[in-house]
Amino acid sequence: MPHRLSKLGARIKEIRTKKNISQNELALMCEIEKANMSRLESGQGNPTILTLFKICDALEISIEELFKEDGLSSV
Repeated sequence: MPHRLSKLGARIKEIRTKKNISQNELALMCEIEKANMSRLESGQGNPTILTLFKICDALEISIEELFKEDGLSSV
């Protein structure tokens, strides 16, 4: 599980940086603390499904797109 969370966090960061959104901006858009966003991106957080949907909405991607490179979509 920790490996999957690390990959998920890396994917969030990858998409966020491609869209030129700062970590602080994304946290504000998702209504979560910046420290929590930092933990998620570093693979130390365990996000709820609601948080994942908020992140997807803020990044304007589908939940499938979030997990696409993670290898979790086939599970």
